[in-house]
Amino acid sequence: MTFGRSGAASVVLNVGGARYSLSRELLKDFPLRRVSRLHGCRSERDVLEVCDDYDRERNEYFFDRHSEAFGFILLYVRGHGKLRFAPRMCELSFYNEMIYWGLEGAHLEYCCQRRLDDRMSDTYTFYSAEEPGALGRDEVRPGGAEAAPSRRWLERMRRTFEEPTSSLAAQILASVSVVFVIVSMVVLCASTLPDWRAAAADNRSLDDRSRIIEAICIGWFTAECIVRFIVSRNKCEFVKRPLNIIDLLAITPYYISVLMTVFTGENSQLQRAGVTLRVLRMMRIFWVIKLARHFIGLQTLGLTLKRCYREMVMLLVFICVAMAIFSALSQLLEHGLDLETSNKDFASIPAACWWVIISMTTVGYGDMYPITVPGRILGGVCVVSGIVLLALPITFIYHSFVQCYHELKFRSARYSRSLSAEFLN
Repeated sequence: MTFGRSGAASVVLNVGGARYSLSRELLKDFPLRRVSRLHGCRSERDVLEVCDDYDRERNEYFFDRHSEAFGFILLYVRGHGKLRFAPRMCELSFYNEMIYWGLEGAHLEYCCQRRLDDRMSDTYTFYSAEEPGALGRDEVRPGGAEAAPSRRWLERMRRTFEEPTSSLAAQILASVSVVFVIVSMVVLCASTLPDWRAAAADNRSLDDRSRIIEAICIGWFTAECIVRFIVSRNKCEFVKRPLNIIDLLAITPYYISVLMTVFTGENSQLQRAGVTLRVLRMMRIFWVIKLARHFIGLQTLGLTLKRCYREMVMLLVFICVAMAIFSALSQLLEHGLDLETSNKDFASIPAACWWVIISMTTVGYGDMYPITVPGRILGGVCVVSGIVLLALPITFIYHSFVQCYHELKFRSARYSRSLSAEFLN
């Protein structure tokens, strides 16, 4: 440190009245970028660009900021817990403190990130860095004042593959991935057409071309998955994510089918192996779920199901209870009371369950229906009850869907702002 009282072994940080003593060596590599910048200050003017005031006699630097918020941030960067909002403090104010000290929203716990996104979407608030590079996504990380170039490169790569709207390169990469998904789906659907299979049987080159296209698509998906795994921050968390599990389920069957083809032969007499190959090839339909990584609509659906699992379970319980009651009553009225003129479609309660479920959902295929007057009255009650029971939890699910959509749309808008800045630069 080239500025400050000579001979002093430590410096004092005064944040809103709370004083913290730090050694000069600790100050050099302090995780918060604003604090670590004090080590490179050569004049009082440089110091005042970082802090609000300076007392040379006490070697004390004054920051007119929220002391309680700084205490939470300091505990986090020292590794004594996870970063959450300070009690009785506005989320936006705490986020403003994080920006000032050199952190970003990604350092918050997931529950607090959701709270912040909801609050910012309600107020349409955007924060920008106070100076160039102060909030660079690749620069600030707890554990050092300046991230190593290799870590910055890994972070940029991670955002490119994980966040399609974070940069122009990410959008190009996402577009290419979507094209591969569409091509693979078209080839899969075409391969089930009778005309295609007849043409492939007569023309071996057509089947070979489809296999080459499939291999190219699988190669792209495999390379994408490997790169995303390499640049991920937490490898265990990466493996546990639902979309990554779906990617693995979509890729693995291809390699298993190739190995089975090598060991058993394409025209093997082992019928079981042939059925297994067809099942594995049909599992490629999971590729279409990869589109959820690039489209807000599918992400909204997944996030809504995740947050509304209680309502979904409640809806399922409603249907099961009603199905048990109406199926037993319909079987009794249509088959159990008069065996001579009984309705054979309602011979058992499990058979009546099918009629109950299609009636409650107002589908009504017409393949089975009650013929007695009591049975028809019960059918009307069943239909009305199904409408009411299905409508009760739908309101909660609808509001959650709207909230999830606005949240994801707002996150996408934030990344689009950084994309626009990158494009202009």
